[in-house]
Amino acid sequence: MERPAWAPRSIDISVPSVSRIYDYYLGGSHNFEVDREAARKAMEFMPGLPKIMQANRAFMRRAVRHAAGEGIDQFLDIGSGIPTFGNVHEIAQAARPGARVVYVDHDPVAVAHSQAVLQENEDADVVAADLLKPQEILVSHQVQRLIDLKRPVALLLVAILHFVEDADDPYRAVAELRDALAPGSMLVVTHASFEGIPLPREQAEGTVDVYKDIRNPLIMRTREEIARFFEGYDMVEPGLVPMPEWRPDTAPEDEDPYSFSGFGGVGRKA
Repeated sequence: MERPAWAPRSIDISVPSVSRIYDYYLGGSHNFEVDREAARKAMEFMPGLPKIMQANRAFMRRAVRHAAGEGIDQFLDIGSGIPTFGNVHEIAQAARPGARVVYVDHDPVAVAHSQAVLQENEDADVVAADLLKPQEILVSHQVQRLIDLKRPVALLLVAILHFVEDADDPYRAVAELRDALAPGSMLVVTHASFEGIPLPREQAEGTVDVYKDIRNPLIMRTREEIARFFEGYDMVEPGLVPMPEWRPDTAPEDEDPYSFSGFGGVGRKA
């Protein structure tokens, strides 16, 4: 397999990556055949996966605009993935010129592309780090330079927590980040769930098995389990809901049925 110029030498291009599979679902070009093969296998069980990812991105953009409208001008996006049109810094800086954004990801392709996209943007940067090591994120040069933790921050954990197994205690990591944030900060979460998927659970489990096979387990939590990530936050109306129902720009009934798979929500730290 020929290595394209944009692929860092450090990555194994024969192994699928969650970030690159997500990029493929969104119609991006920074993925390999091994990623596309895994995505196509997952879509054999759940053909609407691209619609779910599109709903996820649309929710994220609405949540960022909401946070900016509430006066927040600092954004920390953990598990940010490969940059695509309508990324956090584009939305935040359009809504609040001068808004500062730090992306965090542990995928080398995502980090390399973020660096390239942000080269001319003094108010945005990227950190190569892991959600499960919050202190490494918080003390990073990029966060120290751009984010003032004494002021409210919007923390985005979009489509990342469902890739963290219970054994790794994602609740601890999220609580540690919460405790580092100033009052008035916001938490933005989307999370996969069997709830809302317009398929029999047995069929949807086929997709979960594909992710297990590529050693990136997809953890489908219940609404109650997802709500636990918001401990210490007051939920912003309408609460933790299917993504098209969170402050929609268009009528939810016009959305694809797959868009209602999983949940999205925003909380504000008192």
